[in-house]
Amino acid sequence: MQIGKKVKELRLLNGLTLNDLASRSELTKGFLSQVERDLTTPSISTLEDILEALGSNLSEFFREEPEAQLVFTEQDFFIDEQDEYTIRWVVPNAQKNEMEPILLTIAPRGTSMELISHRGEEFGYVLKGSVTLVHGTKKSKLKPGDTFYLTNVKTHTLYNHGGSEAKVLLVSTPPSF
Repeated sequence: MQIGKKVKELRLLNGLTLNDLASRSELTKGFLSQVERDLTTPSISTLEDILEALGSNLSEFFREEPEAQLVFTEQDFFIDEQDEYTIRWVVPNAQKNEMEPILLTIAPRGTSMELISHRGEEFGYVLKGSVTLVHGTKKSKLKPGDTFYLTNVKTHTLYNHGGSEAKVLLVSTPPSF
């Protein structure tokens, strides 16, 4: 671990100059500059002083968190294929996140699974084909480029009233699929 690099990142994240940090930690600007460039290593007690001035502590500073995956490819997707529809979870294990995106493909004249009522919100974007959103007693026809946004979501379904497959990107918060 490059302690100096991490100290500098924390300092910049806090919007502090070297002078600000020197003043707060009662250390010299020159010493802190050497620490940030990994030319010298501070003692544990000096590092504690620096971290306190940065609003952190040793346990937070040295905590190693695995880097989150940023990009997902088709090999990462989980796919559930049914007769009338296919669900692609395009972000693996999204249940731990605040939102969950899925790609729903509906066969011609097919109906999606019943999307159950849940607290939260749901966004849909029609990528391909024509679908009818059945939400309670309301029916809304949607074509490519159309979107829908549901809050305090009631049970609903999507029906593909077209002759070719339809694709809809759905994003739900909290995750519910």
